[in-house]
Amino acid sequence: MRIKICGVTRGEDAEAAVEAGAWAVGLNFYPESPRRIELDAAELIGASLQRRTEVAGVFVNASLGHVTEVAERCRLSLVQLHGDEGPSYCDEIARRTGCEVIKAFRVRSLAEVRGAGAFRTNYHLFDAYRPGTPGGTGESFDWELVKARKGGVPAIVAGGLTPENVGEAIAASNPWAVDVAGGVEDGVAGVKDHDRLAQFIAAAGRAAAELRGVPPEPSTEPAESATA
Repeated sequence: MRIKICGVTRGEDAEAAVEAGAWAVGLNFYPESPRRIELDAAELIGASLQRRTEVAGVFVNASLGHVTEVAERCRLSLVQLHGDEGPSYCDEIARRTGCEVIKAFRVRSLAEVRGAGAFRTNYHLFDAYRPGTPGGTGESFDWELVKARKGGVPAIVAGGLTPENVGEAIAASNPWAVDVAGGVEDGVAGVKDHDRLAQFIAAAGRAAAELRGVPPEPSTEPAESATA
């Protein structure tokens, strides 16, 4: 199971994500996001993570030129689009940046999940719907809807995930990856709790193993004596 840790604003949190086994680290460039990262800080994180993990830039209805410039400066390998971008825009972003593209969809019903089929991006990300908010709401949606979709584009599930519920989300949706931001924070947007981050990744790994029918690893705890 791949895990994306999104809304990272500090180098130490990016390092903790990599050490815990994250597939990708997300840097949010949406001006109205509470997890927005300054370009200089993003540039440093992108440089430090190059060839170590995927680095995703999150954008909402940004100009092609802006996304292209940020992708180059911050050494992005993924561009995540959370606005009203259409299929042609997504294709052009891929062409200009050389990055893989994640297109996000805010899910109210099966219609949004099926509508994702019009986008032949590298990944589809399914998030909770809240009017006027492009993402990062901390709310979840009906994960079963993702399992019902058809198409070969890998699915990423986001929205309200925590170490406590990510196993349930994976069992319900059987996604290719999961994405978390606020669920591994401790009250401060953009500042990750390293213990919760590690717990999230471990819980996701256990849930994925259960889906594949892989037995749990033997306990490393010493056995109690029968005469104790």
